Amino acid sequence: MSDQLEALERRAELGGGEARLRRQHDAGKLTARERIELLFDPGTFLEVDKLVTHRCLDFGMGDQIVPGDGVVAGQGRVDGRPVYAFAQDFTVFGGSLSETNAAKIVKIMDLAMKLGAPIVGLNDSGGARIQEGVLSLGGYADIFLRNTLASGVVPQISAIMGPCAGGAVYSPAITDFIVMVKDTSYMFVTGPDVLKTVTHEEVSKEELGGATTHNATSGVAHFVADNDRECLALIRDLLSFMPGNNLDDPPRRAPAGSDPEFGSDPVENEALDRVVPESPNQPYDMLDVIHGVVDERYFLEVHQHFARNILVGFARLDGRPVGIVANQPAVLAGTLDIDASVKGARFVRFCDAFNIPLITFEDVPGFLPGTVQEYGGIIRHGAKLLFAFAEATVPKVTVITRKAYGGAYCVMSSKHIRTDFNYAWPSAEIAVMGAEGAVNILYKRDIEKAADPAAMRAEKIAEFRERFASPYVAAERGYVDEVILPRMTRSKLVQALATLDHKRDKNPPKKHGNIPL
Repeated sequence: MSDQLEALERRAELGGGEARLRRQHDAGKLTARERIELLFDPGTFLEVDKLVTHRCLDFGMGDQIVPGDGVVAGQGRVDGRPVYAFAQDFTVFGGSLSETNAAKIVKIMDLAMKLGAPIVGLNDSGGARIQEGVLSLGGYADIFLRNTLASGVVPQISAIMGPCAGGAVYSPAITDFIVMVKDTSYMFVTGPDVLKTVTHEEVSKEELGGATTHNATSGVAHFVADNDRECLALIRDLLSFMPGNNLDDPPRRAPAGSDPEFGSDPVENEALDRVVPESPNQPYDMLDVIHGVVDERYFLEVHQHFARNILVGFARLDGRPVGIVANQPAVLAGTLDIDASVKGARFVRFCDAFNIPLITFEDVPGFLPGTVQEYGGIIRHGAKLLFAFAEATVPKVTVITRKAYGGAYCVMSSKHIRTDFNYAWPSAEIAVMGAEGAVNILYKRDIEKAADPAAMRAEKIAEFRERFASPYVAAERGYVDEVILPRMTRSKLVQALATLDHKRDKNPPKKHGNIPL
């Protein structure tokens, strides 16, 4: 009996056989089991349904039975914390989804939901198994339902480590984060051959749905890794910022050089006093501000190459994981456009779902004007970011570094939409619009009649900044809690988060809101 078990397990571990395993390596890809080993802490993976086989007897499938049926599934630990995962095995029927391996994936997802642990999907599949017809399609729908029910309950991460096409793309799309691998992965609803036939477009797989395309152009992929090993290390890093589920708090860790009780005294960073240029029209890199404030200068940026006029990502402050949203004045002057609004809104809602405090660094002159934006629905898409910030009940802290103009001021986690602490640097300008534009409207006739129009315009601009755009005016109204020196930013944020450690806020009872999709 033991010999039979050993033989079956060995057969399952060989997947599609040694020749196909070699081809997987020759293609620059790890096998499903190698990926699982790298994802989890050594020796912690517990596999389920290792001996499951398909039930299809048509098209000669009865003679092609492989234990495990093309997916490795189970539970293990990442940094000592439980995580559930499945890895599609491209060496077995091209990793195609069957009725039985869909059931394996569903079982893992159901267990993760019951036990409150993240789900990681390692995708490498040619799509639905054609020989099984509607049974494989039903398997996809079963997975889509679990993705939807798990959304906001446990974190879900998808790694695209090979092909992912047709209906298969919708499971990763529902999950919280997608990581793609350069040169070996692609995603598309319709492949290049069908496109050529139907629309007469000629495009390669890489151009249509490669990692670079989806990370920089479509925004489908949140991260791009150079290879499988880097992809799996990134997933482990990403999980370190997240709780296991929506009822837990994110895991704290002691910052380097501090004691285990987080008693370190935050150091003031005088370099921050020199970040914002004297000229209000001169750009600077908001990453300098973020790196100058967070623990160990480490910022895990999400969507790094997409909608670069807004920055989103994870960092730690005195060991606490935080989500950071920041305008980037070095790109499009930090204006909000359609892509930036959607990118920011999705990230804010993830952080709110999983109890991750939000830190906002604001330098925004407004929404990007133009017919392209208006015709594309900037009103609707901009409202998504407003909705997300207003809906969020996690601790929220905002720092206005320079410009906070018009409706964009309201949107970027202003005091008026329940942000807990709002700080401003002395360089902040908070107004309906910039001083130059306001003066052109308010004093147009006076300037035209003046003996020296340029001198009068400069005088009125300085006066407007002092009387109406100064952060001290907002502070007088309580819209800014405190005007702080830039060097004090880290200590103020750490203090604010400590104060908000046990914050409790809630929205009115309802089934769910109707975000302007």
